[in-house]
Amino acid sequence: MYAHFERTGSLTELSSYPRWAQDLVTACEPTKLSVVKHELWTLMRENRLDATGTRDFMVGVWPVIERFPGYMALNLLKTRYGRSLGENMARRWLVRNIRVEQNHAEYWLNWAEGAGVPQDEVLNGTTPYGTDALSNWCEEVSRSGPLPAGMLATNYAVEGATGEWSQWVYDSAAYAESFPKATRAGTLRWLQLHAAYDDTHPWEALEIVCTLVGNAPRMDEVAYLQECVKRSYVSMRITLDRCLDVRRDPWAASEAAA
Repeated sequence: MYAHFERTGSLTELSSYPRWAQDLVTACEPTKLSVVKHELWTLMRENRLDATGTRDFMVGVWPVIERFPGYMALNLLKTRYGRSLGENMARRWLVRNIRVEQNHAEYWLNWAEGAGVPQDEVLNGTTPYGTDALSNWCEEVSRSGPLPAGMLATNYAVEGATGEWSQWVYDSAAYAESFPKATRAGTLRWLQLHAAYDDTHPWEALEIVCTLVGNAPRMDEVAYLQECVKRSYVSMRITLDRCLDVRRDPWAASEAAA
């Protein structure tokens, strides 16, 4: 039976959310760590990611960057004002944050350019095989999944993991100092923004999802939402694996992460 949820504790405290949501976050944590602790970030932090790896990362992840406001717009289309408190919250939040996302594609291109990958290569270059795993999944769940699944898979899972890895990379003096001082701030603007604001975005998305589905959703609904979050993390991991010239089997690595 549906039971209304209204947060009373701190936004960023997991204990403020229903037990089902706490269990979901806990169950997905190991898969999330396979993204946050991916070797690509270590190579980037230590300024050891070679030109090919940098190019494949910038080009391979670009479709997600470019389409992210579109994923949010697809979820916005599922809302109807006045139908429920959760939909009102989702509508307001998505409209506001689509505008926030509008400059992020430009900032990504600036980062790529500063890292030695020309804009034309990002826009028109051939993407590494398999790096479309994340963009395809985000498109699918945002277009066809229910609103809670779409927001949980993108605004909670993808933004949440991105906030963590971007903070780790942005904090690296070795990486920052690899760029000329005169252009460093502009080059790293995408990293700076995601390291700064994404710490609350995932929590806000989680609160909206909990308001949408309530304190006591059906077990099969919770299982589905958990699968959506894990699939986002696994898709991120596959995309990152394919951005690296690794000698191990990336599919096996991603299956192990799941």
